[in-house]
Amino acid sequence: MKMNDKVVVLNAEKTNFDGNVDFSSLTPHTTVYDDTQPEEFLQRIQGYDIVVTKEIPVGAELIAQFPDSVKLLCEAGTGYNNIDLAAAKKKGITVCNIPAYSTQRVAHTAIALLLNLSSSLQIQQAMLTRGNHDNFTKCLQVSHTEVNGKTLGVIGAGNIGKEVIKIAQALGMEVISYTVPAQEDADGVHFVSLEELLRRSDYVTLHCPLLPSTHHIINKEALALMKPSAYLINTSRGPLVDEAALIEALQNKVIAGAALDVQETEPPAEDNPLYTMENVILTPHMGWKGLETRQRLLSLLKKNIDAYLAGNPINVVG
Repeated sequence: MKMNDKVVVLNAEKTNFDGNVDFSSLTPHTTVYDDTQPEEFLQRIQGYDIVVTKEIPVGAELIAQFPDSVKLLCEAGTGYNNIDLAAAKKKGITVCNIPAYSTQRVAHTAIALLLNLSSSLQIQQAMLTRGNHDNFTKCLQVSHTEVNGKTLGVIGAGNIGKEVIKIAQALGMEVISYTVPAQEDADGVHFVSLEELLRRSDYVTLHCPLLPSTHHIINKEALALMKPSAYLINTSRGPLVDEAALIEALQNKVIAGAALDVQETEPPAEDNPLYTMENVILTPHMGWKGLETRQRLLSLLKKNIDAYLAGNPINVVG
């Protein structure tokens, strides 16, 4: 089969929001769109061999209408739950992703959120925004605790989970982890059941993929197992958490707070209570968006395309 190098990038702005990532360097025949609306998708991929997307839903109905020219679908990121792999396989389309490009940056985001929660920084900033200077003129008005000696529960111990564990241990935290399949204790990490992790942890951080088995892994029942003083951190995928159950738990002080770099629906609805809850840190899925991280993503994306064109595809997920 002749390998052609006509590439179309459908939503470059998602990665190149600051103009520092040049997708046109992928191949000499690359077309780049900042954004693509659903009604524009099929028209824009006509005549192209390789399609690059970032978190665009690509379902079975859409894939069934792909032109025969499309042979490779590149997800410009690690997660690929937005693509119907079975439909792509049926259509004869190879799907690849970019694993491990954002390991350090996402891990650093999780730890940054943890440290902010431990010092109630989001509450302090909210007080300043309201003109309340009591933390300066009176005694400290907010919770402020050490993280050393606290227990961090890590759900999922892949590349990012392992990096979080390494940093947490350097901070003096006790680390326990839940994985499927279960792992043997190693490197100071005790692997436990999900129930034990939720009951014991002072902080719970999510680093597992979104699968049917992990959808809403944090639900009302799971939240009820956590300590009232515990915090939930999610820098993985929004639907791992039942957001309605989390909001209820936060409102009723079932847990102390949450830090969410991902949400069940992105962006959240304008009336979502998470925007205004003082025991919540909300960030716009920024964990992977460091400049160096995005430049690394582009380099690895080019390697995926070059390997496919050479007849030896890599990072194939479907």
